[in-house]
Amino acid sequence: MLELHLFRQPAFIASMSGAFFTGLAIIGLMSFSPTMMQTGLHLGILASAAVLATWSGTSTLLAMAGRTLVPRLGAPLLLAVGLALAAAGELTLAGLGTGSGWERMVPGLVVAGVGSGLANSSLGRLAVDSVPPDRAGMGSGANNTARYIGGAAGVALVVALVSAGNGHGAHAVVHGWDTATLVCAVLCAVGAAIALLCRRPRRVSSPREASPFAPGTQRR
Repeated sequence: MLELHLFRQPAFIASMSGAFFTGLAIIGLMSFSPTMMQTGLHLGILASAAVLATWSGTSTLLAMAGRTLVPRLGAPLLLAVGLALAAAGELTLAGLGTGSGWERMVPGLVVAGVGSGLANSSLGRLAVDSVPPDRAGMGSGANNTARYIGGAAGVALVVALVSAGNGHGAHAVVHGWDTATLVCAVLCAVGAAIALLCRRPRRVSSPREASPFAPGTQRR
């Protein structure tokens, strides 16, 4: 189902780690945000969904527009930029109070949406280009699996961080949310650093080790 020698390819490592950290540090946090808005900021269900749509809508638009940037910047670099922007957006979401309004969250959600959109636009390309042409399904499946595992772990992580706060009610939820945003921002930064490191081409010591799907190889 998965050839382990693929982990010797920097592009495949970027694909897997990028998908995992996207799920862990972005999807996990955003999945919990409606609960935080309803419990901590006392927004209604529809209002919480509308505020979250500023992230999901921005992410969708940038994922489509970002496809034109992949050939120019390279998928690993675009992934690193996307995760770095997501980290910046999540940092902006910290510092909320029980009296904060919904407008306080919009700038951070938009920046995080730009970051996650750029990351998603590069992950699809990496998932296919990081494996041999006849293993495209393997690359795509591994990428999606890493994202879903990261998302499941991310939701559990955010819930644990929010629940670890002292007290009960809205104040405890908002305080825990601040901790969760900081942790997720750090995780996004780690994912961005890994993607940057994977930009370096791997030195091939023998013709047998050469790979037609190494980063920078042009397909016909």
